[in-house]
Amino acid sequence: MAGQDWFEKDFYATLGVPKDADAAAIKKAYRRLARQLHPDANPGDTASEERFKDVGEAYAVLSDPEQRQQYDAVRAMAGGGARFAAGPNGAGGAGGFEDLFSGMFGGGTRVRYSSGGGLNLDDLLGGLGGMGGAGAHGGAGGFGRTAGPGGFGGGGAGGFGGSRNGRDIPASATLPFRQATQGSTVSLTVGDRAVTARIPAGVADGAKIRIKGKGEPSPAGGAPGDIILTVHVTPHPVFTLDGANLRLTVPVTFSEATLGARIDVPTLDGAKVSVRVPAGTPSGRVLRVKGRGVATAKRTGDLLITGQVAVPATLTGEAKAAVDAFREDTTGTDPRADLFRQAAT
Repeated sequence: MAGQDWFEKDFYATLGVPKDADAAAIKKAYRRLARQLHPDANPGDTASEERFKDVGEAYAVLSDPEQRQQYDAVRAMAGGGARFAAGPNGAGGAGGFEDLFSGMFGGGTRVRYSSGGGLNLDDLLGGLGGMGGAGAHGGAGGFGRTAGPGGFGGGGAGGFGGSRNGRDIPASATLPFRQATQGSTVSLTVGDRAVTARIPAGVADGAKIRIKGKGEPSPAGGAPGDIILTVHVTPHPVFTLDGANLRLTVPVTFSEATLGARIDVPTLDGAKVSVRVPAGTPSGRVLRVKGRGVATAKRTGDLLITGQVAVPATLTGEAKAAVDAFREDTTGTDPRADLFRQAAT
C-alpha cells in the first residue's frame, strides 16, 4: 500500500471500529468482516471481493502498533493537525506546507507539495525518520548519523555523508485458511513494481515475513530495503491453527462419552478419520491423531480433537425415564466435591 493513500482512507471506518479501539476489538471486527466478505462466501461478487481487500488492508495497518501510530499521525495532519494550505493568491504563504517543512530541513531544502503531483508521504516520513537533534548527531535542526558542518553527516553544509540503506516497505496479504495451511505464492504491487512472495505452509494469522532487498532502493549507494509482509489468515468455521497442529471441537453424545465409542472426525483434506473415544471421557478432553495436521518444512503436525459432550434440548419419555434411573443409581456422587476442597485451600 502506498503511504500517501493514508491521507484518503479511513481504516477505522472500513473496519467499523472507533479510533480508540483496542487491538482485540480491531481483530474481532476484522474476523467478522473477513468471514462475511470472503470470496468463497460470495462467488462472482466483485463488490464483496474489493471490500474484502479493503478490510485486509485496513487490518494490516491498524493491527501493527508502529504502522497504526504513523497512520494516526498522518490522518491528524491531513484532517485536524497542521494544515498544508496555500498562501494568498494560490502561492505558498506563511504557515503553508513548504514553510512548515523548510524549517525542519534547515531552511535550505524545500519540500514541495502540489495538488497535481500529490504529497509523497514515503519521502516525507523517510526524511523525518532521519532527523537528529543538536549535538553528536548533527547541528540544531540537522540530519545524519555523524556530526558535520550544517548538521549533516560529514557532507559539509547542506550535504549528506556516507551511504544510506533504502527504507523497508510495509505490505499485507490475506489468505484463505486452507491456502495458508498448504503454503502459497502471492503477487504484490509495490509502487510500480510487481513482487512475488512465497508464503510457507502453516503461516499464522498476523505473521510477518521479510522479503529481502525488495523494498525502497537506496538514495545514496546503500543496500535496498526490504518488504515487511504481514499475512492475515481468514478464519475457518471448523479448524484452527496451533503451530503445525490443527485443532477442532467435536460434539459427542452422553452415551459415547460415558460408555466409549468410535466416531468419525473430518480432516482438512476432506477425508474422515476414525477416532476412539475412551469410556468416561469428560467434556474438554483432547484426543490426538498423529500426522493429520499441517505439513511444514520442519515437521508434520497432528490433529487435536476436543470432545464436547452434547446435551439434548428435549427428551422422549423413555429417554427421560432412563436419565432419572441413572440419577437414582448415582445418588451420593458429587462431581463438585473436589472443586470446593481446592477453593478452600
